[in-house]
Amino acid sequence: MTWLGGAILFWMAAWAVNSAVARSDFGKGRAGRLFVPLLFGVTVLVLWEGVVRGFGVQPVILPAPSLIGAKIAGSLDVLWADFVQTVLKGALSGFVMGVGAAFVVAIAIDRVPFLQRGLLPIGNFVAALPIVGLAPILVMWFGFDWQSKAAVVVVMVFFPVLVNLVAGLQASERMQRDLMATWGAGYWQTLLKLRLPAAMPFFFNGLKIASTLALIGAIVAEFFGSPIYGMGFRISTEVGRLGLDMVWATIAVAALAGSMLYGAITVIERWVTFWHPSQRH
Repeated sequence: MTWLGGAILFWMAAWAVNSAVARSDFGKGRAGRLFVPLLFGVTVLVLWEGVVRGFGVQPVILPAPSLIGAKIAGSLDVLWADFVQTVLKGALSGFVMGVGAAFVVAIAIDRVPFLQRGLLPIGNFVAALPIVGLAPILVMWFGFDWQSKAAVVVVMVFFPVLVNLVAGLQASERMQRDLMATWGAGYWQTLLKLRLPAAMPFFFNGLKIASTLALIGAIVAEFFGSPIYGMGFRISTEVGRLGLDMVWATIAVAALAGSMLYGAITVIERWVTFWHPSQRH
């Protein structure tokens, strides 16, 4: 049996198993909700391997998952240095600074009404600017190290979080705010005990959007100048040398890092917004 035929048979069997699990009581539990996407991901990799080997696709066009896995295993030191530079220094630091700044500005906008009319339109304009145009400017301003990548990330994550949080602060009902005023609560008491809790689902939506933008921004910024390590540097360098296995290995690590950040935000969201209907399963 050829690789392609075996991959197709595996895909059909996995489809049947996933369908059965999704309909069963096991599939409705936490373990089942993890099993279904895990098996689906394995199926995609097996089908990818079968197509590449079955049709004899050259690695310079599309390497097989096994080749990518071997490259990851043999390049852990390089990939780790790139991960630290891009994710921990650039993306994560920029994400924290951008979210913190957006939180402070959102409170200021809520407190001072004219800022909402003046600042938000400007924010929408800046958010629409292409990152490939801003990145080289910020690299020239902040240098070639992680600081310029963090600056790009701040620009990318600031406005999605700001817009979602400002909308969330308006989510509490007028009757609830009137009731707080009846009890003699001031602005800050109402903000902390009513309006910020009500805004948390909106805030976490912004965080999840920003988590994907942060890694993209850091990698794109490295295309315009970086030290001799970093995911963006690695991708651009290896593409020039036709090292597609290393490019895909870097992409796989970046995807894993982005998924871990998104998953961590989702877990924190469940802890913070346990009372919200979206968290009731």
